[in-house]
Amino acid sequence: MKAIRLRHPAGYDNLRLEEWTAPAPGPGEIRVRLHAASLNFRDMLVAKGFFPTVDGIVPLSDGAGEVIAVGEGVSEFAPGDAVVSTFHPTWRDGHVERAELNASPGGPADGFAAQEVTRPVASFTLAPAGLSHAEAATLTCAGVTAWRALANGPIRPGQTVLVEGTGGVSLFALQFAKAAGATVIATSSSADKLARLAQLGADHVVNYRKTEKWGEAVLALTGGLGVEHVIEVGGPHSLPQSLVAARTGGHVAIIGAAGGFDIDTIPFAITQAKRLRLQGVTVGSRRDQTDMVRAIEANGIRPVIDSRFPLERLADAFRHLESGAHFGKIVIDI
Repeated sequence: MKAIRLRHPAGYDNLRLEEWTAPAPGPGEIRVRLHAASLNFRDMLVAKGFFPTVDGIVPLSDGAGEVIAVGEGVSEFAPGDAVVSTFHPTWRDGHVERAELNASPGGPADGFAAQEVTRPVASFTLAPAGLSHAEAATLTCAGVTAWRALANGPIRPGQTVLVEGTGGVSLFALQFAKAAGATVIATSSSADKLARLAQLGADHVVNYRKTEKWGEAVLALTGGLGVEHVIEVGGPHSLPQSLVAARTGGHVAIIGAAGGFDIDTIPFAITQAKRLRLQGVTVGSRRDQTDMVRAIEANGIRPVIDSRFPLERLADAFRHLESGAHFGKIVIDI
């Protein structure tokens, strides 16, 4: 068996394909033959050394495959089941303390850039029926994050949701919001991507590069009211315009900082005047994932895959992610 290990010093050139052995499953464990993984912004930060890890860690938080063996006492899974990994295996449901979120795959724990893994049952859920392994592999981080961001809203039919860009979280949020009966406004700097967002179901699109004050453009599209939910993935650079776009009493789910970390300012006056609810989202619980899986099955949602790379070309896949040219998820075939 093979796996990619990240050797020190971290960097794409030190992603090494090495021999790897997954042990037989013990009590409460399953052994999974992985068929696909997918990339997230966080995985790229790990590969580049932004998040310090141990030498030789197996990267990638998202993986999907088939159960090939189960340990003693396991009743939830059986050999042949299609499964997808969980991001926070120790967060089963409800409230959790930040200090308890210390077992995320791909850093600090080993991830899924491997042909086989043996993990506790909580490290997986069943994959949505009808999805390929490649499609299921996109769900762990981006899918659950988008699901929890909207569920925390909570989203209601007839409301309006703003999504930013064309990464995995934003596209999942678009699909989940439409399934919930919401209106979606989407942003991008690319005319081609804006057209594809409309094809995917976005009701309105805004080019944030051509419209510097795009928050005001969103306000205009809502008759001056603003949106009930903002899926904020850009970080400090986009947050001020997101706050402008939000409706009074609106919900702003703060998820990432794809635009960079070089500034960090929240416009206090806008936040206070609008009585906005800003909420950080760190993926979700295992229950969130099982709820999302049921919703995907019920609504026939298909994840958007941009491109696929073999495991041995993981470094090239990261470079493609970093380029920002992708639309949807980048999948690694294993």
